[in-house]
Amino acid sequence: MKLLSDLLYDARILEVRGTTHAAVEHIAVDSRQVQALGLFVAVPGTVTDGHDFIPQAIAAGAACIVCETMPEEAPDHVTLVQVKSSAAALGHIAAAFHNHPSKEMKVVAVTGTNGKTTTVSLLHQLYRLLDRKAGMLGTVENKIVDRVIPATHTTPDALQLQALFREMADAGCTHVFMEASSHAIAQERTTGTQFEGAVFTNITHDHLDYHGDFNAYIKAKKQLFDRLPSGAFAAINADDPHGEDMVADTKARVWTMAVQGIAEERARIVENQITGLVLHLDGQELYSQLVGGFNASNLLAVYVVAKMLGSDPLHTLTQMSLLKAPAGRFERVPARDNITALVDYAHTPDALDNVLKTIAHVRTGGEKVITVVGCGGDRDAAKRPVMAKSAAQGSDRVILTSDNPRTEEPQAILHDMEAGLDPIERRKCLTIVDRREAIRTAAALAEPGDIVLVAGKGHETYQDIGGEKHPFDDRQELQLAFAPTT
Repeated sequence: MKLLSDLLYDARILEVRGTTHAAVEHIAVDSRQVQALGLFVAVPGTVTDGHDFIPQAIAAGAACIVCETMPEEAPDHVTLVQVKSSAAALGHIAAAFHNHPSKEMKVVAVTGTNGKTTTVSLLHQLYRLLDRKAGMLGTVENKIVDRVIPATHTTPDALQLQALFREMADAGCTHVFMEASSHAIAQERTTGTQFEGAVFTNITHDHLDYHGDFNAYIKAKKQLFDRLPSGAFAAINADDPHGEDMVADTKARVWTMAVQGIAEERARIVENQITGLVLHLDGQELYSQLVGGFNASNLLAVYVVAKMLGSDPLHTLTQMSLLKAPAGRFERVPARDNITALVDYAHTPDALDNVLKTIAHVRTGGEKVITVVGCGGDRDAAKRPVMAKSAAQGSDRVILTSDNPRTEEPQAILHDMEAGLDPIERRKCLTIVDRREAIRTAAALAEPGDIVLVAGKGHETYQDIGGEKHPFDDRQELQLAFAPTT
């Protein structure tokens, strides 16, 4: 139990009606989850507005309401607190309710269009290899030391986030590595968290359906660095031209890193083969099982973070040689006839370009590249023709297919993709709506030595069709497609 006054310390209060000495035993942003002696925070959302549900929250037993607009009527026993931003207030309230768990650990956030999941996963693996108790929050899964908790969002909401931090702190975690999506930053889900540092990987065309334009997308990610305290670090990928924009107004210590350009910490690719990378890093050579220039950047980010957190450089590099890519990130699947079968989460034009460029670099002869790719429904439609063109330019054969069509008509999404192809590119493309059939067709087209890439869904184990999730795993489907027939 907490006193309301203790929870409101950083909430930027505009007006209070009632007593702030009320006891609070529970916090909710969903009126259906309100409990007796509960605090309901009315947050405006993209679909619904929490202010519309204040009467239901009061009827369910809420003793306190935090809101941006005061309700016209409320019982005298209910305390009303008007704040400038309910979403920001929620972050601070949730952190205070759980006794500010992030202050008990070193929390590092990773943001960027591509590379977040891999970098966070590698950092968690590394710190477990360094015998540290570490937590992880990511797109694929959350982890408290080695206990896996399924993830529903790239970054949990403020209530879930602070509750997970408390579990991590209570489990003895000393470090936490988390993905910070642009949605989460813009929606104040990370507010109330004390960060030891933050990493910027890159920024490319994505999520413009939510942010509106590219500048707004950049601004959302930049907020993470704007809010870092002076004692924190900000590690930026200097190979991305927007890296300097991210830290233009930060108080944190800035550290630059690059694979191609000039930076304080550089990695040079010595070898890049389908079996792995050899990097020259900080005067040493690092062999990694990971493949591709984009993973060279991810590994460099991991090394820089470990260095900023005080880990011994040589010991860190030794343990980094044992790191494995997370599920669905350039993941090899067993195939026949010396065919290389790959599954990757690449679902943006830049990510797909990176994967196809990586494949181009590790090709050894005349083998064909066959790519299966689609685009999700109810999401940024502007990237659909760009994705198709990227696939066509980097592949010998392309099969356009469904990804997660959600509530959109799959064929309409594919028409949008086809619009990005010129007549020559169209001749190398097939359109097969059914994703399973598309994967089987790619396997049937492959000849000995060829490379088959299934892109877009990676680790996901479902396909969202008509708003309903059906079991579907690209890795399993690709393996079955190459399985010998009996």
